[in-house]
Amino acid sequence: MTSSTRTRIRLLDPSLANRIAAGEVVERPAAVVKELMENSLDADARNIHIDLAQGGIRLIRVRDDGVGILHEDLALALQRHATSKVTSFEDLVQVRTLGFRGEALPSIASVSRLRLVSRAPDADNGWQVTTDGSGIISPPEPAAHPQGTTVEVRDLFFNTPARRKFLRAGKTEFRHAEEAARRIALGHPHVGIRLTHNDRAVLDLRADTNTQDHMDRIIHVCGPAFMEQSLPIAIDATDLRLWGQVGLPTFSRSQADLQYFFVNGRVVRDKLVTHAIRQAYRDVLYHGRHPAYVLFLEIAPETVDVNVHPTKHEVRFREGRLVHDFIFRGLYRAIAHAGPGDAGETPAREAVEMDPKLPLSGRFGGKQKGGWGERETVWGNIIGGSIDNNPDNAGAMNNDSGAFRVCEPPVDYGISRSDTVQSPREGFSERHDASNPEAGNTVWENASPLGYAIGQLHGIYILAQNTKGLVLVDAHAAHERILYEQMKANLSRQGIRSYPLLLPIDLTVAESEAALVEERAQGFMELGIEMRRIGPSQLSVRQIPTALRDIDVAALARDIISDFKATGTSSRVEEESNRLLATMACHGAVRANRRLAMEEMNALLRDIERTERSAQCGHGRPTWIQLDMRDLDKLFLRGR
Repeated sequence: MTSSTRTRIRLLDPSLANRIAAGEVVERPAAVVKELMENSLDADARNIHIDLAQGGIRLIRVRDDGVGILHEDLALALQRHATSKVTSFEDLVQVRTLGFRGEALPSIASVSRLRLVSRAPDADNGWQVTTDGSGIISPPEPAAHPQGTTVEVRDLFFNTPARRKFLRAGKTEFRHAEEAARRIALGHPHVGIRLTHNDRAVLDLRADTNTQDHMDRIIHVCGPAFMEQSLPIAIDATDLRLWGQVGLPTFSRSQADLQYFFVNGRVVRDKLVTHAIRQAYRDVLYHGRHPAYVLFLEIAPETVDVNVHPTKHEVRFREGRLVHDFIFRGLYRAIAHAGPGDAGETPAREAVEMDPKLPLSGRFGGKQKGGWGERETVWGNIIGGSIDNNPDNAGAMNNDSGAFRVCEPPVDYGISRSDTVQSPREGFSERHDASNPEAGNTVWENASPLGYAIGQLHGIYILAQNTKGLVLVDAHAAHERILYEQMKANLSRQGIRSYPLLLPIDLTVAESEAALVEERAQGFMELGIEMRRIGPSQLSVRQIPTALRDIDVAALARDIISDFKATGTSSRVEEESNRLLATMACHGAVRANRRLAMEEMNALLRDIERTERSAQCGHGRPTWIQLDMRDLDKLFLRGR
């Protein structure tokens, strides 16, 4: 290359630099709405009005009643890296404001016709400046304006036709802008927010200063159906607090469109958080469905880095694994005993200890002794004594566990017992006199949540009566979940057993991945996998979990390495093991058209009550539903 054609290094024109920065910050009108609303919140606004025209392409106007901007600082506010929110590195490390980079306003101004009007509390009048995307800012001039600030953005991307071509139709852009406003509104219920589009009111949320739980705002933004089908949670640990609403597994969505997660009031999208939540919902969601949630994480500001991306959607946690386990553990426990009738209850505050490793297998509320062989119940007859204990079929299941017992002996349901086995239904009928309300109340005072069986429908569904009304149970699905959780508990007690490969399997990976395996060898061994680095990019797999001896070893190893790169750990072995256990549980569960005795039906009801995650089978289908008396009355038009 000759000197005449050599490209010289030069500074970019400020206007061009701002347009380049705008490509990161201002993707579409929704991004402008987000940035301007965050500025209003940082200014302690109590009311924010957003006016849009043509989806925000033609007009975005955001008005607030915050502290305003001094007229001497108006022009400076449109300069890059000018901000009132941080003055030192220490401020950046512990930043509590939503904005701090000083890039949003100048980036927006570089690709639009912008007007900035503001009035400080002690000022006699407002002041305004304008710019047309050229980088030239008009001198401040007086303007009538109440205390607060108005930012008016017109003709977005008028001077960058290539960017404007990527915008969608006005209706589509408006939906994105509305969603941005709703997300921010969820995290700040103390601020009133009004949104209009083409002079039509779309969103009008009043400020709520009386409550701290955001419930009213969640109802207005997410709808009453979400509140009716979600669980409130409040979980505390050292320097961490998680609270909000999580949807029941039966309220899952076909799209991930009802998922809101906030870190210190900032809405974020984080892979680590998403993974933790997804893991908490595993094996209770139907295939391809997504959980719904509104969650708020409070954490020390210095332990989370929000300066990862110009849009500030992404964060980086100093102790990512700790945060992941805290979120997973809290949600796992909340969902474990959730049933169709549990939504809307007062959250039980829980203190979470982060030191012990969370057992990922199912646990039971009742005390259990010994292994499966000690659990003598009527269910042993239903499944024919035992499940195949052949290692080729059962993987890591213990051959010495004996008959595959699946529930505790039938408990005393409050019915007098004698040497002769009596039908619980008969005992209940004798105790309950419909004509004597006081006698009925006595029976139901200590009634089990799922009540008592009253019959079986077509050999498939168990009908039970409880205090609320009628319970319908899919016997096969419920029994499948019980077996599955017991298998997981047994496998957890045994630990992961490794199977040495007769011929090691070699695979080639990236050098960085080989180095990761070498560095985290102990972590892989804890999963039952022994991998050794035998070259710069070569690995040798020597041992794998016994339960997974028939799986594609190379694919499993690559997947686990990918998990370690992304989250620092992997649940792949457990997921594959659980998949095998789920298949075994499905084959071992009571089949349709199997007539059950009353004692067997009541034993199953009691086991459902003791088993975690028993509201869904391993495939995510519901195992039982509740029909309240008012639901039944509606069917027969009673009370009209």
